[in-house]
Amino acid sequence: MKHAVLLALIAAARGEGALSVVETHAGAGLYDLQGEVARRTGEAEAGVGRLMAAGALPGPLDALRQAVRRENPNGGLRFYPGSPLVALGALGPGDRYRGCELRADDADSLAALLRARARGAAAEAMQADGYAALGKLLAGGDLVLIDPPFERDDDYDRAAEAVRLCLQRGAGVAVWAPVKDLETLDALIRRVEDLSPTRLLLAEVRLRPLTNPMTLNGAAMLLVDTPEATAEVEAVCAWVAAHCGGPAARVGVTRLIG
Repeated sequence: MKHAVLLALIAAARGEGALSVVETHAGAGLYDLQGEVARRTGEAEAGVGRLMAAGALPGPLDALRQAVRRENPNGGLRFYPGSPLVALGALGPGDRYRGCELRADDADSLAALLRARARGAAAEAMQADGYAALGKLLAGGDLVLIDPPFERDDDYDRAAEAVRLCLQRGAGVAVWAPVKDLETLDALIRRVEDLSPTRLLLAEVRLRPLTNPMTLNGAAMLLVDTPEATAEVEAVCAWVAAHCGGPAARVGVTRLIG
């Protein structure tokens, strides 16, 4: 969902001049699905595996499938691109990607990966706290992706403050958040609504009922002053719910402001 929506936003921004994508929690950039963690969780089979085996797909999901295929030129499904590679593959000459990653090993891996893959678009990785570095990176007109693991107690507060800064600098921002229980997500939504953005779209996919708040029951994205891509976002969410969720899966794409 996150990567397909990111591709939809990048496509919607086309024609508006050079595009700058900034990411606060970029990760390592490329992931081995045959690694121990991936094999143990089985998430790849329940997610991207179904994407790769699907027939016709909505545009952003088809673009994501093409991005995965580029990482597996010999066929099969071993490597999955993170958002830096997904974004970079959709950017063109004159565009720019900048990603922050706090972990030194992942930041080094990402920097090496971007050096090897940058074609036309400029790309930069930095070892930094993405929240703290954001003020130095924004130049106006950026598209910002905030997608922390939400493992720290203050991640929701810091995400909301990052949205505030983006709005002050004229940047559009997409915030990914886990759906575990309604109150936690609703609190984040209220914080963002209180910032009075021009446009605010909530896209939510629940894969199962919210009966266990310790489980990732789905995902949501708050699209704040981003390019218009509502139809594409709706199509992405509907497909994910139908093909990756259980019988009680549901989708909600709601225009909250604007």
